[in-house]
Amino acid sequence: MEAKTYLVVGCKPWNRRIFDEIIAGYPGRWHYLDTPAELTAARLQELQPRYVFFLHWSWKVAREITDAFACVCFHMTDVPFGRGGSPLQNLIARGHRQTKMTALRMVSEMDAGPVYGKEDLSLEGNAEEILIRATDIAAGMIARIAAEEPTPVAQTGAPTVFARRRPEESAIPPLPSLDRLHDFVRMLDADGYPHAFIDHGGFRYAFRRAALYDGRLTADVTITPLPRKEKETP
Repeated sequence: MEAKTYLVVGCKPWNRRIFDEIIAGYPGRWHYLDTPAELTAARLQELQPRYVFFLHWSWKVAREITDAFACVCFHMTDVPFGRGGSPLQNLIARGHRQTKMTALRMVSEMDAGPVYGKEDLSLEGNAEEILIRATDIAAGMIARIAAEEPTPVAQTGAPTVFARRRPEESAIPPLPSLDRLHDFVRMLDADGYPHAFIDHGGFRYAFRRAALYDGRLTADVTITPLPRKEKETP
């Protein structure tokens, strides 16, 4: 029997790592793409993948691709709850400590496609740690989907849709406790995200690697000057 072809798409360094170390060793012929310019209908027609797995992707996928190929994305909510953007941040901001990693078929409506499977996912740690953990879980789900080719099941229930966070929403708002402040800093602590910040006196103070213990919060801070037009009025 001829080996099947599969395509994995990702845009984060840990996506490439899990592909090289784990996924590329699964049965079949595996390929990896990491830029929008490579993800074209012509390229997929050439490869003819059985599945296209999206580990982490920040761009809209053309309908000509999702209609023609079995495109599977991984979304870290228990859909139909939490469809939409910035799921990690929206979950932590709402006080969630656990969620589901969901593998679903991509359709024209965001995160509304039928589900291949769900796995538990902890939301402890900073955002980058959670994203790496989620990618590890997704790799195991990819193995099962490729081996078993399950029929995805339609979502049921009323959807809850998250709004994608805007960069300015990383400004630290008034918060009721150190616990909430810790959650705010850690949920934004990943490359590619605006880190939690405070603007004061013409400078931006951006916070990472927050730790909460003994009734106090410690964090690394990076201080950069604000552009002149954004400086506060004396």
